[in-house]
Amino acid sequence: MARYWLMKSEPSKYGWDDLVAEGEGVWDGVRNHRAKNNLAAMEVGDQCFFYHSREGLEIVGICEVSVAGITDPTDPEGKWAAVKVKPVRKLEQPVTLKQVKADPRLTEMELVKLSRLSVAEVRPEEWDIVLELAGER
Repeated sequence: MARYWLMKSEPSKYGWDDLVAEGEGVWDGVRNHRAKNNLAAMEVGDQCFFYHSREGLEIVGICEVSVAGITDPTDPEGKWAAVKVKPVRKLEQPVTLKQVKADPRLTEMELVKLSRLSVAEVRPEEWDIVLELAGER
């Protein structure tokens, strides 16, 4: 069964438009153990929200894991995980961090509770609520 995730990136370093232009990108450079474990748990076909961190602070699109279980190519020691993702679609309207935090149904979402986590799990009910906030449900 497919799982859901949220992946953060600073748009000035690697934003949604960069992923779309590439067609497929490597999600690497993660140096947090919990985020690493999340990357290692991903499987091909899992869906991910693409979140713009630092600038924007909003969920802007959905991407899909296209290659799972790879070693981070930026890690010379080979101990960190990575995946490849492909863009699926841009959200009808971005969902801001402020909207997520204001919705009482999302108080337990890792984006709220573990705000510094760069790769977070999203429960199916949270996924549906975010899509609703984006005007897609």
